[in-house]
Amino acid sequence: MPDLDRSRNLWPQIADDLRRRLNEGEWAPGNRFPGTVALAAEYGTAQATTQKAVVALRAEGWLRLEVGRGNFVTTPEQQ
Repeated sequence: MPDLDRSRNLWPQIADDLRRRLNEGEWAPGNRFPGTVALAAEYGTAQATTQKAVVALRAEGWLRLEVGRGNFVTTPEQQ
């Protein structure tokens, strides 16, 4: 579990860590991104906290939502 500064808002820290991991290629474009329940367990936070981070990544173009299927990593062309 990454070391989070619990005195600050957690979701921006989680979004930063997920961006780093995406940049490092942990999840390839087109692959399904982990769900918020799995991310909450990994980061030791509430599901709503990880949901905010995922929504931010979608707004930035890192992920696309397929209703009923989940979030998928976008390709550079899609960003």
